[in-house]
Amino acid sequence: ILQLSFQFVLLSDGRLTFFPGNQTVDLPSINFMKKQGTIFLNAYTNSPICCPSRCKLHNLFTNPFKGLDPDYVTWMDLMEKHGYTTQKFGKLDYTSGHHSVSNRVEAWTRDVDFLLRQEGRPMVKLRGDRKQVRVMEADWRNTDKAVNWIKEEAVNLTQPFVLYLGLNLPHPYPSPYAGENFGSSTFLTSPYWLEKVNYEAIKIPKWSSLSEMHPVDYYSSYTKNCTGEFTKEEVRNIRAFYYAMCAETDAMLGEIISALRGTGLLGKTIIIFTADHGELAMEHRQFYKMSMYEGSSHIPLLVMGPGVREQQQILNAVSLVDNISLLSRIPVPQNLSGYSLIPLLREKAGSEVSPREHRPSWVLSEFHGCNVNSSVYMLRAGKWKYIAYSDGSSVLPQLFDLTADPDELTNVAIKFPVTVRSLDKILLSLVNYPKVSFSVQEYNKQQFISWKQSLGHNYSRIIANLRWHQDWLKDQKKYENAIEKWLVVLEQGKI
Repeated sequence: ILQLSFQFVLLSDGRLTFFPGNQTVDLPSINFMKKQGTIFLNAYTNSPICCPSRCKLHNLFTNPFKGLDPDYVTWMDLMEKHGYTTQKFGKLDYTSGHHSVSNRVEAWTRDVDFLLRQEGRPMVKLRGDRKQVRVMEADWRNTDKAVNWIKEEAVNLTQPFVLYLGLNLPHPYPSPYAGENFGSSTFLTSPYWLEKVNYEAIKIPKWSSLSEMHPVDYYSSYTKNCTGEFTKEEVRNIRAFYYAMCAETDAMLGEIISALRGTGLLGKTIIIFTADHGELAMEHRQFYKMSMYEGSSHIPLLVMGPGVREQQQILNAVSLVDNISLLSRIPVPQNLSGYSLIPLLREKAGSEVSPREHRPSWVLSEFHGCNVNSSVYMLRAGKWKYIAYSDGSSVLPQLFDLTADPDELTNVAIKFPVTVRSLDKILLSLVNYPKVSFSVQEYNKQQFISWKQSLGHNYSRIIANLRWHQDWLKDQKKYENAIEKWLVVLEQGKI
């Protein structure tokens, strides 16, 4: 019986799973999977934020703030239909979204002519001592549930199973304490995990000057509260604490592998380890996600189990819409956007490949949410990463040669106009992005107007109590006028 145990986490940056990133922190479970299975070196999220990314993982689409309708068919529903026992633990997001009113208002008003901080300044915090292993208790509880289910339920099943475990790690969270750093986005760990990090191997990312930044990057950096001064020690600590949180995540993966080994299921179970998006950890003067830079969009994807080649590294560009569920060899729905990974994973390539398995050389990602003041579209093809914004002309595109410039510090769009035109033609063949961008602007306007009308004259007071309150209250009338001007311009159709 072929089992499918699906380990899904918020591990972030996929580069950590292979050299040179893995020199910064000890990840024994990841290394075990690399040795026993296959690693995808160029795996990408289709949207660098939780909810839509996880919806795409489940072969579905939704907007960033609403969960799927209860009657939507996910790949796990499909597995159940074909005789699999399924179980889910932990973070799902595709069922609810969980994004706050602040997230929504920030996204709706991103075209307004103002700059307001949407995040607390990133910082670090130690908890406990060298003996404290369980820092993120909620994730450990869900891991324990998954382990117990394997030991008590899965081991006794007569049919195959699918197990999904969704974790929050290594997500930075707003600090609850008051004072100067109230609301700061905190990377949290214990001395136990921090000792797993090789400080000397931590790379301090290079930053462009604020005046040289791409306008969308500047907006993102400002709203993420990262345009202030940061010492090298601060940046190194943020990155070190992030790596320590990844080490704790790796230990949870290890618990799943140990449970499968202890029950005799490991040899006939496929394990898939991936994430919904990455973590910039102060690259490009940003933390968090919502960016097409590698730290945010490049995700881990490792697969091990029967029929999967061992110690294989795959260079093909793949993404979350690619059908990892097809490993179970169930009938394939015809409306899926992705391509089967089986031809890349199987030990012996078949003599015939179906037309659907002829995958393209590109992957697509897009983002329409908060912390970014434009709709963003990314095409990764070969050595190139092409990023288009809005209608394609009002905001300059970016082009990076990831072979020559892996840190994405030099935009070569002007230098290679033929490449830009070629990639933009492919992008337009996949999605009419100027039209989509316009639709998003219309959606944002209507959603904000509905929200504002539901509050009457109190909308400004409500905003003052959202995450922006420290900036908003500095010049409340100025920001109210900017919103009113934005609404008038939109009503006149002058977008």
